[in-house]
Amino acid sequence: MSSDRLCAHCGSPAVQIRHVTRSFGRAATILIIEAIPMYDCPQCGESYFSAQTLHEIERIKALRKSVAVSRPIPVAAFQPAAA
Repeated sequence: MSSDRLCAHCGSPAVQIRHVTRSFGRAATILIIEAIPMYDCPQCGESYFSAQTLHEIERIKALRKSVAVSRPIPVAAFQPAAA
C-alpha cells in the first residue's frame, strides 16, 4: 500500500504503510495493540510511526480498560535447537 508522503528520514517517495502489532507493558499489565499503521521505507530501511499514530497509541493505553478486549494469549519460550 503506497503513501503520498515522503520518507521522513531520506525523503524517498517510495514510503509505504504497513500495519503492525505491538505489545506494551508485560505480564499482568500487557496491552497488545493490533493494526497500527507504520511507515516503512524500502529505500533507507527506516520504519516509523507518525505523531498522530503515537498520540492514538497513548490514548488507547490510557483508556485500556474501556477499549481493550480480553483474549487468551499463548506464550512459548525460545529454545535453540541442539546442534
